[in-house]
Amino acid sequence: MTQSVTRAPDTLIELVADGVSLRVDLSSGTPVIDHWGAELGTGELAELLHDGVPQSNIDDPERPGLWRENARGFLGRPAVLGHRNGADWSQLFGISRVEATAHSLVVESTDAVAGLTVRVSFDLQPAGVLLIEQSVTNDGDTPFDLTELTTWLPLPDAATETLDFTGRWLKERQPQRRPIQVGTWAREIREGRSGHDYTIVQLALSDGADYQTGSVWSTGLLWSGNTRHLVERLPTGQTSFGAGELLLPGESILPPGASYVAPTVAATYSSTGIDGMTDRLHRWLRARPQHPVRPRPLTLNVWEAVYFDHDLVKLGALVDVAAEVGVERFVLDDGWFLGRRNDFAGLGDWVVDTAVWPDGLHPLADRVAAAGMEFGLWFEGEMVNADSDVYRAHPEWIFQAGGRVPPEARHQQVLDLSHPGAYAHVLGQVDAILTEYGISYIKWDHNRVLTEPAHLGVAAVHRQTEAIYRLFDELKHRHPRLEIESCSSGGGRVDLGMAQHADRFWTSDCNDALERQYIQRYTQFAIPPELLGTHIGPTHSHTTGRTHALSFRAITALFGHAGIEWDITEATPTERAALASWAAYYKDKRALLHSGRVVRVEQPDDTAFVHGVVAQNGAEAVFAYVQLSAPGPSNPPRILLPGLEAEAVYRVRLAEPAGAAGTTQAQQPRWLTGLETTGAALAQIGLRPPILQPETAILIELERL
Repeated sequence: MTQSVTRAPDTLIELVADGVSLRVDLSSGTPVIDHWGAELGTGELAELLHDGVPQSNIDDPERPGLWRENARGFLGRPAVLGHRNGADWSQLFGISRVEATAHSLVVESTDAVAGLTVRVSFDLQPAGVLLIEQSVTNDGDTPFDLTELTTWLPLPDAATETLDFTGRWLKERQPQRRPIQVGTWAREIREGRSGHDYTIVQLALSDGADYQTGSVWSTGLLWSGNTRHLVERLPTGQTSFGAGELLLPGESILPPGASYVAPTVAATYSSTGIDGMTDRLHRWLRARPQHPVRPRPLTLNVWEAVYFDHDLVKLGALVDVAAEVGVERFVLDDGWFLGRRNDFAGLGDWVVDTAVWPDGLHPLADRVAAAGMEFGLWFEGEMVNADSDVYRAHPEWIFQAGGRVPPEARHQQVLDLSHPGAYAHVLGQVDAILTEYGISYIKWDHNRVLTEPAHLGVAAVHRQTEAIYRLFDELKHRHPRLEIESCSSGGGRVDLGMAQHADRFWTSDCNDALERQYIQRYTQFAIPPELLGTHIGPTHSHTTGRTHALSFRAITALFGHAGIEWDITEATPTERAALASWAAYYKDKRALLHSGRVVRVEQPDDTAFVHGVVAQNGAEAVFAYVQLSAPGPSNPPRILLPGLEAEAVYRVRLAEPAGAAGTTQAQQPRWLTGLETTGAALAQIGLRPPILQPETAILIELERL
């Protein structure tokens, strides 16, 4: 890998890392990105980048800089939108300061007339991920009402399609792909959280780009509040995409001397398809100093086993079976705190309910510890029920506007954590519970959208988002071993911002293995498997009504931070033995699953998924072939396994850690009994899969000889 800076002279700066190049031209008095993509080597680009001038246009060629000012003749969406009592809405920024290092660039630009200074920093990470941060400062004598500060990046003509994700509760991150057309395509989130409909990253793709081939550009926000992702193509053919916080009216009125710092944008370029983009994001996240490094404990969460019915005898039986099958972390979910017998009461009173737990949680915590497991606990600290002591004492602590109490969602309101009293209450009660019981793991839920999110009448989603980051960081400061799972009605707050403060995401409230195949596949576009909770759900899914074999549920749960969400006291002896076998297999393979390169394979039809993880050194791999529905042809299309060393010889074997998949075949392919062949043959010829029943899967292990 190379990382360097080039100047020519003081007008062109190039940052290079891992085959990615960012070239910023300063010669026109404003920073202009003249190339973001593959490393080009040395050579003059000025003549290549000089465009002709169409008739009936601005006389000089348009090369919009980062700020996209209308004053420079740009007719697209500006980066900065705002005004000062109706004035200073149009700016013309000139460079006032430049700082460059081997891997970073900072440019400040000022408009003395408008009384504004903007700043951008580029930090090109070793994995080729470009981190971009922008800010605007009010240099004037009166307030400036900032309505938008968007980070924009140019796209080349080769970018012809865009891909983002939509979703809902129980069906998060469903892909939608469309051609880039003239106009602006916007994905806006106004829930006060990133939401089930959040895209995590937005992709631009060359024509026909897939998992392994083609060029892919992406942007993702390090932010968990309201967001906006944009793709814009002008009639001139200029194409760009942007990302930024969606500010509510009046949310960022800057007094004199004040600054607004926009959420950091993580941008990637890949010349090797979508998986190349994913690999960059995963390597960047894994390189952070706070990234979890110890083996991800096999987790049992008891929500779908007991719901609100907390009984020490029942929970003790769950502890015993959990220890028997190899669980390493036992998490008590909703229902342990004051008055919490259903979801109508209790939120906000984070003290143990002695009516249910007369001796506190010590009997259960001690039993979990004696069984050799860690003890985890559920909170929903940003919310409050009207039927709670804290709400009766402090109704002014909830978000509200116009003197109205907002409509309830899930029978709860939102605590305004930018209120010092509310923040201190939540921090103090949670800290006390963690201290008393020595808890090192919490599942933190966020079960409702934010309506009328106002602090003393002023929009406050930005402040609330910063407050939850601060709260998590303070809890970790006080409890250095603490790990936090971010849950939001399942996958309603999975984003690159929360990834900087939490250690795990609950990927979805849907534990149906078929639905999870899609949800996990697309969440892993940006989030590494070890950060995603992937659990074996009950035989009969309570969210979809489907029934699945244990082998299918187990293979689906394997590819993440694995766990169980099932009343395993009802499991048969055969099922318990299979769970123990699968648990041992997970522990044996998690070092690979949580460090390797995620590989997804395009299949000729939509009846099957092929995905896997290949070790960074190519020494081993594990792939899943998933039969989503009945295949079309008598023999399903071959499984191609890319990502291995072409000339190396691999031993191929079938793995069945939780039992065999159901088949409908008279004679199985011979490779199922064992095979040794080259990585090239596996990538180009592949394996003929067995004919599986719908909603089943097999595991394929590969070991380099």
